[in-house]
Amino acid sequence: MTHLDPNIRPAIRQLDEAAANRIAAGEVVERAASAVKELVENALDAGARRVDVAYADGGKTLIRVSDDGHGMAPDDLPLALSRHATSKIDGSDLLNIRSFGFRGEALPSLGAVGRLTLTSRAQGYEAARLCVSGGRVDPVVPAALSRGTMVELRDLFYATPARLKFMRSDRAEAQAIADTLRRLAMAEPAVSFSLTDVSDGGARVIFRVDGEQGTLFDALAGRLGRIIGRDFIDNALWIDAEREGHRMTGYAALPTYSRGAAVTQYLFVNGRPVRDKMLTGALRAAYMDFLSRDRHPAAALFIDCDPQLVDVNVHPAKAEVRFRDPGLVRGLIVSGLRHALAGAGHRASSTVGDATLGAMRPEGHGGGAARVYQMDHRPAQGVLRAAHQGQAPQDWAAPDWAAPDRAARGAAEAPGFADGAAAFNGFAPAARQEVADMGATDAPLGAARAQVHENYIIAQTADGIVIVDQHAAHERLVYERLKRQMGAQGVPSQALLIPEIVDMSATEAARLLEHAEALARLGLVVEPFGGTAVAVRETPAPLGVVNAAALIRDVSDELADLGDSQLVQARLEAVLSRMACHGSVRSGRQMRADEMNALLREMEATPHSGQCNHGRPTYVALSLADIEKLFGRR
Repeated sequence: MTHLDPNIRPAIRQLDEAAANRIAAGEVVERAASAVKELVENALDAGARRVDVAYADGGKTLIRVSDDGHGMAPDDLPLALSRHATSKIDGSDLLNIRSFGFRGEALPSLGAVGRLTLTSRAQGYEAARLCVSGGRVDPVVPAALSRGTMVELRDLFYATPARLKFMRSDRAEAQAIADTLRRLAMAEPAVSFSLTDVSDGGARVIFRVDGEQGTLFDALAGRLGRIIGRDFIDNALWIDAEREGHRMTGYAALPTYSRGAAVTQYLFVNGRPVRDKMLTGALRAAYMDFLSRDRHPAAALFIDCDPQLVDVNVHPAKAEVRFRDPGLVRGLIVSGLRHALAGAGHRASSTVGDATLGAMRPEGHGGGAARVYQMDHRPAQGVLRAAHQGQAPQDWAAPDWAAPDRAARGAAEAPGFADGAAAFNGFAPAARQEVADMGATDAPLGAARAQVHENYIIAQTADGIVIVDQHAAHERLVYERLKRQMGAQGVPSQALLIPEIVDMSATEAARLLEHAEALARLGLVVEPFGGTAVAVRETPAPLGVVNAAALIRDVSDELADLGDSQLVQARLEAVLSRMACHGSVRSGRQMRADEMNALLREMEATPHSGQCNHGRPTYVALSLADIEKLFGRR
């Protein structure tokens, strides 16, 4: 940075209109997709029922947005290109915003960095055109247009060539435009959208959806199915939850329909697409109990509330929002999603069965070795026999806790967890008693017919078969049982012989102590220790020996980042997951018919039993029709 001579007093100057617009453009228009977003939002605010977007060379040489909205009168065109001129608000209340746009910066900013042509026609007026190039505005002239508005932006950033160096390839910019339009199309299912690439004189349609009809439920399902894919809708749950004036609707996919990256997460606030880390963190927290860290949930969620309860004026691009009560919104997302997932019962995604059928190829036509998951390694037969003796059907026999790691041993020995540990090797008594008819196939998961490779249960249903991974299924059942027990009895804590004193900043200490009551319910007891220090007096017993200072600092960082902390809960559930894994029926153990059927019945009665603790499916369902297709019978 260049340092000015301290002996020379710099003069304060008023920037001219062109310079001010170019500075504003740097905030509002980051790339071609930003320009498309602003122009399409203007069209939606104008009541458009159809929006057509065309671009060339990734939007660098041309962006054209046409709509059938109410348009503008000729006298309004020069005003529309003036900074902070808008028809959306009157300026008296910046919190009562019910439109996409309201700042009045988009059109003048675009006209300052490119060649902008604005053509519009309002009902009862003749069409008119206004051109602006690099901030220079031409006179309004008559034009030909049947209705609505058409905005053409050519040579984006030609007036600020340095910005062109930061734009990515044409393909990357085009993908960003498509993603932007798809998000806006999700928010407005009743509006028709199209996206066309007109590079090199062609006209290739990239994206097109027609306005959906019907109720909100039907319209949103149709629009999401066309944009995200029908598989998403078929494997997603309808969400409708409300809390203190905030409502969440939309679709959230089953855990077994997870993704390897967070590319299928769409969040909207009052119809506005947003990218907010608090909301995405809440979405992640809702699925924390069902997915491993390398998997991501798929969801399209719409948060609606009174505009007074959310501030959308925190950034020129309007992609970030601030809620008056972020904790309430986070709780709505987490509880609403978990309630919906619990209501899904043992359901697993239909794509699991499709993948299974796709894997059934003739011998010699597959590629590569199969993936090996935990507990799948097969030891020698002598070792297996010795292990199976320890897993012999002895009602409610306690498992051997010598094998689990230190954290799991500590949890097993903690007060209040003995009953759960003692139930590991058996199935719930109710489930065993409910197996009255081993031949019944009308149950959702059918009746057990065989066990193959001492790991997979084959069950016959009314219209097909079910293949169950016995270890993964029982692991989820035991895990859910332990969680219920922990929720009923609370988390036991262990007092530290010498309290751990942690020095923190005043802000960190105040933030942590504000959540002290919630942390105490999880077995982590912290108290003020004078100044900015806090004392850790008790830690969760299931975690065993922990670095209390490191744990406290991690919790504090999460509170600062997300406004809430799930770290302690996540660590406790990770320990329970390990306990459930070690205490469940092992792969390689032979099971009796009554045991297999008891497992199936308990799966049907246990929420989330369609996936194991890591998000993998616990069973695969194949219809008889699909099986017959494999053998050419259909």
